[in-house]
Amino acid sequence: MPIQMSYHSSLGGFDYLALRRAPSGAVEIVYDDGVKRRMVWRVRSQAQENVIGDVLRHAVNQTRVLPALYSELKRRSIAIEAVA
Repeated sequence: MPIQMSYHSSLGGFDYLALRRAPSGAVEIVYDDGVKRRMVWRVRSQAQENVIGDVLRHAVNQTRVLPALYSELKRRSIAIEAVA
């Protein structure tokens, strides 16, 4: 069953974080700033999807979304890799 969770910033910004399953079956995190930057990471750790969802929900509501995302992932020992 495909997963998909998405979160928008409640601080009035355009920041968007989402969790999705790629066609290959890998779990991916998507970030979009609403202007010019879109980034995708593949989750390399065996983390539960609801835990990753909590990370995304927390990070998207911070002033600096990407540093908050990296910090939360590191705190929970969730490894990611950039998708080109």
